[in-house]
Amino acid sequence: MKKTVLITAYAVNPRKGSEDGIGWNIIRHLARHSDVVAITRRNNRLDIEGHLADHPFAEDESLRFEYFDLPRWAAFWKRGGQGALLYHYLWHLGVAFFIMGKKWRYDLAHHLNFNSDWSPSFLWLLGKPYVWGPVGHHPKIPSDFLLPYGKKAWRSDRLRWWAKCFFWQFDPFLAITKRTAAKVIGLNSSVGKVLRLPSEKIVTMPAIASELPESQQVTSNKFRVLSVGRFVPLKGFDVTVRAFAQFYQKQNTTTQSRLELVLIGKGPERERLQSIAEKHGLPDGAVRFVHWVERAELPRFFASSSAFLFPSHEGGGMVVAEAMGFGLPVLCFDNEGPGENVDETCGVKVAYSLGYEGAVTAFAQAMERLLHEEGFQQKLSVGARRYFAKNFIWDIKAERIAAVYEAVLSPSNAVCLPLAILRPAQ
Repeated sequence: MKKTVLITAYAVNPRKGSEDGIGWNIIRHLARHSDVVAITRRNNRLDIEGHLADHPFAEDESLRFEYFDLPRWAAFWKRGGQGALLYHYLWHLGVAFFIMGKKWRYDLAHHLNFNSDWSPSFLWLLGKPYVWGPVGHHPKIPSDFLLPYGKKAWRSDRLRWWAKCFFWQFDPFLAITKRTAAKVIGLNSSVGKVLRLPSEKIVTMPAIASELPESQQVTSNKFRVLSVGRFVPLKGFDVTVRAFAQFYQKQNTTTQSRLELVLIGKGPERERLQSIAEKHGLPDGAVRFVHWVERAELPRFFASSSAFLFPSHEGGGMVVAEAMGFGLPVLCFDNEGPGENVDETCGVKVAYSLGYEGAVTAFAQAMERLLHEEGFQQKLSVGARRYFAKNFIWDIKAERIAAVYEAVLSPSNAVCLPLAILRPAQ
């Protein structure tokens, strides 16, 4: 008999990417394993119901969406992105009371997405076993990779880090969440460390996934390097531009005519990145900035590229999986984010220990190998597709989460009750 899982997901939208797309796809595929009641924000309702009407699937009978938002008097101060973090925090508190008032029957609760390592869950109030995660964590960005953006960017990043440290140490609700969650799914290996979770409680599982694309790479004489993301210091696209410039300048004129760097995104650092490109001698024909495109348009960029350069410092990176699905070798840092989702069969990882200039040179040399070393690009391309099929298909992701549910609900595990917060940790 199917178990019923109640899922709280702040961001769920079939017509968006990132957290919204992850929430939608995980919930949809989990409905193949359990009966699912998913609660999300009301602003997602039109897109969810419209998509379900246009794209019915066999699991419809196993999936039901409910919608909740804070009352206006409790959120009058929220204006777009302003106040979003506080609203997110309070939404998870409010949704727990919303659920309590509904008297629904279910076996397990799951606080699914928009999880940060400093932001607690309140599902412990329900008196049911619950899963928390995937929980994200951005490791601290090394100073020499922040300073190119100026001292203001460094101070801003460190203030955020200290704020997170405060929550880790002093938020009583975060402490309760860590104590009472039956299982915590961490996006990367750093989550269990920073939250000081026992090994039996943490399950490391990246949230990134996608569908295996039907189309393969488009044959082209161009050697096109692609980067996708917000133009902010966290993404490290200054390294992208400088590394490509160094790579470009070492080629002869004939080869240079085949080279192109495409950066897709938007954000406050766009002008800085453009000025870096000009300063390092990249002509207009060699670098192209594309304003953020609709999700449906991204596949044609992946399919027409030769490599995916993603020197991001973040703890995840949805686009890494998408790039691999199209057979793109991934060039990234050897960190606890993209670096944990790439191995030597599908990409090249660069160590932070090389320092800023050394990392730029290492990425440039990796592109040099992909372009000139016989069979290297093809070998990594095949490896990327193979790695993707093994790790990043939504069905596989749902199966692994369903296995976590089974472990939590096995008779050997005690039910997680609110009173558990009063017991000392074992």
